[in-house]
Amino acid sequence: MQEKTIRTRFAPSPTGFMHVGNLRTALYEYLIAKSLGGSFVLRIEDTDQERLVEGAVDVIYHTLKKVGLNHDEGPDIGGEYGPYVQSERKSIYKPYAEQLVKEGQAYYCFCTKERLDALHENKEDGTFSGGYDRHCRDLPKEEIEALLAANTPYVIRQRMPIEGSTTFEDVVYGSITIENKELEDQILIKSDGYPTYNFANVIDDHLMHITHVVRGSEYLTSTPKYKLLYEAFGWEVPTYVHLPLIMGKNEDGSVSKLSKRHGSTGFDDLIKEGYLPQTIVNYIALLGWCPKENRELFTMQELIENFSIDGISKSPAVFDYDKLTWFNGEYIRAMSSDEFISNAMPYFKEVFPDRELNWQVLASILQPRVTKFTQIPEMIAFFKDLQEYPTDFFINKKSKTNLENSVEMLNEAIAVLEKIDDWSVDVLHDMLMELAQKLEVKNGTLLWPVRIAAAGMLVTPGGAMEILAILGKQESIRRLQIGLEKIKA
Repeated sequence: MQEKTIRTRFAPSPTGFMHVGNLRTALYEYLIAKSLGGSFVLRIEDTDQERLVEGAVDVIYHTLKKVGLNHDEGPDIGGEYGPYVQSERKSIYKPYAEQLVKEGQAYYCFCTKERLDALHENKEDGTFSGGYDRHCRDLPKEEIEALLAANTPYVIRQRMPIEGSTTFEDVVYGSITIENKELEDQILIKSDGYPTYNFANVIDDHLMHITHVVRGSEYLTSTPKYKLLYEAFGWEVPTYVHLPLIMGKNEDGSVSKLSKRHGSTGFDDLIKEGYLPQTIVNYIALLGWCPKENRELFTMQELIENFSIDGISKSPAVFDYDKLTWFNGEYIRAMSSDEFISNAMPYFKEVFPDRELNWQVLASILQPRVTKFTQIPEMIAFFKDLQEYPTDFFINKKSKTNLENSVEMLNEAIAVLEKIDDWSVDVLHDMLMELAQKLEVKNGTLLWPVRIAAAGMLVTPGGAMEILAILGKQESIRRLQIGLEKIKA
């Protein structure tokens, strides 16, 4: 017997931004397909016309492209089982629902919105605990025909079993059983003729030969509805893979489902905060999946090679922003110097829109220290403007500097620096080291006041030589003289 091809699908609704939960689902679907030599399909589920957000489809394409989740079939590239937008498939669904009506597996429901609203307000007692009381489930045939002939608006509902239970197997959570009395007679076709999300999902997954359905564990209890639909049609039930919840840390140390109060939860918002796409992907891959070997940093190709479904955990995963920041720093440090400069340039230009600096030297002091590129403007602002600072900054116990010897150090440094023509880090280093030897002082005793005068800050990225090299000769000497005057005053 021929082994079937593994096919997964990412089927987002274009109702806003891309949440990290959605992105993790897409990533796991992609990794399951690719690790097993299968296909990854993109399908846009836009049946909820009222909630559609303009531009949201572009957000989906843009995000998947940015993180490297390349789909094999989809609305933009086509494929054997298109169209891949549900609203363009509208004519497909109703015949399937009508088939279920004919077979007694579904029924027409003519209840008005007013009746249903009233029903929710006064919960009626009875064996059924759901929201709909099955009022139209057993209408006489003649009444149904008369209502249809009069063009009375209706929905089509699935006729759920009332007794017994339904069991399905989930790869992560094992065997799950739900009592049938808990299941509402769900709507399959809405009054506008569009299918519900649940119904369209099943039809499309079957027609597109989807083998693995991956989604959040919050949908575990609704999965029996899907299984009953597959069985009603006599179709093969796909493999279900439910993912653990993503939680956020609360201020009191407890955890709750990740939301905006914990921090950014959207992909674009995290990018704006300075996180790299590859960092976000690597980090969310580990939110609920444990690799067999003890490591944390993976490229996309390495994720594909190492991923397996049996590594997915049942336990909720906590989204830790500090850990994400650590990941980001690791990715930044692993970059080549040119790659770092290319990523950092928009932030360099934020501070120096019209000036060319020694970007290589600037990169050399920032790359070991930066955890997000967005930190750069604040870190380098002192190169543009020398801020007011107190003379106390020149006093440092460890470097053995005080106001008296700082005057001498700055005088001597200015005299040497004025003679230098090749204003490079190496030359500045050699000349200042030579000067410290000549003055018979510790290197720090000379370099502390030079750095303070050049930067006007106690803590700086990089040391005195790098700061001088970036500032240039004229500006360096100007700042050192300002420092000298400040101490003398």
